[in-house]
Amino acid sequence: MPKRGKTYLAVKEKVQPGRRYNLKEAVDILVGTGRAKFDETVDAAIRLGVNPKHADQMVRGSVVLPNGLGKSVKVLVFAKGEKEKEALEAGADLTGSDDLIEKIKGGWLDFDKVIATPDMMGSVGKLGKILGPRGLMPNPKVGTVTFDVGRAVKELKAGRVEFRVEKAGIVHSPVGKVSFGSDKLYENLVALFETIIKLKPASSKGTYMRSVCISTTMGPGVKIDPVDIRNALR
Repeated sequence: MPKRGKTYLAVKEKVQPGRRYNLKEAVDILVGTGRAKFDETVDAAIRLGVNPKHADQMVRGSVVLPNGLGKSVKVLVFAKGEKEKEALEAGADLTGSDDLIEKIKGGWLDFDKVIATPDMMGSVGKLGKILGPRGLMPNPKVGTVTFDVGRAVKELKAGRVEFRVEKAGIVHSPVGKVSFGSDKLYENLVALFETIIKLKPASSKGTYMRSVCISTTMGPGVKIDPVDIRNALR
């Protein structure tokens, strides 16, 4: 078991073992105990009552966080003609078609998000083995395969996050920075939870949101009572 630093242990002392906090308390704890020398990212881990092995229980989507993520995002867009121009005007960092595809095949990966127009997917599909494992492959389910490239670029730049349930039934997602403060982090978390609840598969039985934990980059996790989350969204 790795040895924990003094800062981690000092923060952990403020988190009661086994306790599930309400959403506001949990956020306040994270903001009040952030001690790293850099602006830590706050992440959420939500365990859902689904079996991702079944296609009809896959939970995947995206949400535009009201207060963004607190970091710049380099967006690449595969498009041609007017759509390429639209992407650039919306703030895309890189645009192109076959030239970019060849560059990526050569090992270049200096970007964070990828958007493609539907007519480009026949060519972009050739990059599946490169972009797929890195979570960069454009997908219509999360709005990254679209002719409305202007809106997609603006949303990604503003702090849209994509999420997908993992094999263990857990969704992981960043929700902002400690420097945001309690109110902004709370609003971002509510937006994420609302979206995940709306995506509940019809075939999912029993308790859908089973457990929730939020944490900072260097800190311990703080468990949240799922019942309180449901109450906060009413």
